[in-house]
Amino acid sequence: MTTNPLTYKDAGVDIDAGNSLVERIKPLIAMTRRKEVLAGLGGFGGLFAIPPDRFQELVLVSGTDGVGTKLKLAQQLQRHDTIGIDLVAMCVNDVLVQGAEPLFFLDYFACGRLDVDIAADVVTGIAAGCAQAGAALIGGETAEMPDMYAEGEYDLAGFCVGGVDRKDLIDGSTIKPGDTIIGIASSGPHSNGYSLIRRVLEIDKHGDIDGVPMAELLLEPTRIYVRPVLALLDEVPVKGIAHITGGGITGNLPRAFANDMHARIDINSWQQGPVFDWLAHRGRIATDEMRRTFNCGVGMTLVVARTDAADAVKILEASGETAWQLGEIVNGAGEVQYR
Repeated sequence: MTTNPLTYKDAGVDIDAGNSLVERIKPLIAMTRRKEVLAGLGGFGGLFAIPPDRFQELVLVSGTDGVGTKLKLAQQLQRHDTIGIDLVAMCVNDVLVQGAEPLFFLDYFACGRLDVDIAADVVTGIAAGCAQAGAALIGGETAEMPDMYAEGEYDLAGFCVGGVDRKDLIDGSTIKPGDTIIGIASSGPHSNGYSLIRRVLEIDKHGDIDGVPMAELLLEPTRIYVRPVLALLDEVPVKGIAHITGGGITGNLPRAFANDMHARIDINSWQQGPVFDWLAHRGRIATDEMRRTFNCGVGMTLVVARTDAADAVKILEASGETAWQLGEIVNGAGEVQYR
């Protein structure tokens, strides 16, 4: 039986470290501030006031996600400053699918023992992702839970709210056979399929491309498509959007259109890229398995009228994206055909 008074720190929770983290990240959060934010960091809830003239009939679109076992790779390499970009991207890209502008973001960081430097690096990435998406980082939660996580491990989750006028909602209802599917390039596997990726890395621990270790290439953060796609929506009527995440094109593209149509994909319209080639070769992963596990070089797809396709590609390319005509909508039964 102990004769000394116990403290929370004795139990593994360092309140002072948590307070230190809050002070470290305040300048990062300030960089993402929007005029609609009413309060700074430290309150019990984030405050965001939407001006009454901003939307005619506001619809809020929400999304939440994590980054999966890509976290294990980041922790293995001790690279924590970009995983937060992945976290933001997975949420804001989902919100974008329905035509919504991401408005604000909150994060949840959980660990066994709080390392202020690591947590600050993670939030640096979160703030960078919010800045790319134009979303305000208005709050979050840091949970220090001894015995829940091994030394050096942490977990992440995020939550985003976006806004769109009801008349501008994108729901795929106007998609019809003959429409064109536009592909926008990914930056790599994004944040999906990393349980399989890590198995491949176990097979080839020293794999590289042009001298760059595969593990580092596989930490490339998820691309955030918000600004280019919102710019496109101002110029071209977009009928449907699909964020290509877990399930690949095969599993995600049909979510954008009715089940009496097919998406016919031209497999010769793009190259999936050397990272995916390496994964397929070293893991001996079948083509169908690649297509339903990874994005295979296509991070986002949009459906537009055939007459708008060329303009859509030009506008996206002018915004710095790699875009092309990926395929077309045809009569069918809600599936994806690769030809």
